[in-house]
Amino acid sequence: MTSQSKHQPFSRRSVLKYMAGAAAACPTCMSVASALASEKKVAAVGHGAGKPAAAKGHGDAHWSYGGDTGPGHWGEMSAGNKVCSMGFQQSPIDLRDAIPASPGQISVLYKPTTLRVVNNGHTIQCNTDPGSTMMLDGEKFRLLQFHFHHPSEHAMDGRRFDMECHFVHVNDAGMLAVLGVFIEPGGENNVLAPVWQHMPKTKGEKKVPSVHINPAQLLPADRRYYRYLGSLTTPPCSEKVIWSVFSQPVQASAAQVSQFAGLFDMNARPLQGLHRRLLLKSG
Repeated sequence: MTSQSKHQPFSRRSVLKYMAGAAAACPTCMSVASALASEKKVAAVGHGAGKPAAAKGHGDAHWSYGGDTGPGHWGEMSAGNKVCSMGFQQSPIDLRDAIPASPGQISVLYKPTTLRVVNNGHTIQCNTDPGSTMMLDGEKFRLLQFHFHHPSEHAMDGRRFDMECHFVHVNDAGMLAVLGVFIEPGGENNVLAPVWQHMPKTKGEKKVPSVHINPAQLLPADRRYYRYLGSLTTPPCSEKVIWSVFSQPVQASAAQVSQFAGLFDMNARPLQGLHRRLLLKSG
């Protein structure tokens, strides 16, 4: 660790330089870059980025969160999933011992979207209308969808929260950026209420034209976050994903958490090693 990282935050420029260098130095990242060359392909790459028809994004073979098809076997189930077991920039991770940094503000410009809820067999996912964007380090990313995990996939200083919401974005170059939001028990979440009301109990999609929700209302008021270079948390576990995980959780009622757990009692990948990556934390 350099004296800079010990005594003063990284500048935005040094953070971007590190991110670019880390991606270029990672053979696995470079090998999956072609898979992220277009939004159409990105929508078919794991993490539920696409519609139910794009199920091949979750790997050619059936996978799950337990037993012989669980996370420990993802890498051997398909040639396209090898990075799940061989990668060195995998997600999720434990957010601890982060380096203070100044990577810049996350500017979220989400718009209300028609409620389209998908049960893809692995999670509940909301596909969003075009027009919602995020500015990240000067780059514009388009919001594709958001979905949920129980319990949280990331941990903070060893603690896993009851749930985690992932907002999946893509830019014109095909790079993915995911915002992570922890969910803890508390008051009822009014944004989740219509999602939970209409979510399919079995695999399928339900569109409710009369209902609109604003994804921005699922984000915390405190926008401080952790930043690192990681991967999709589902097969094919593609790397070169920019992760920003907010440190402040939002709330959902215990009944809402229980309702989701009734469908997916465990859909969180085990924590992965940091493997010499930088984990940054905004001030």
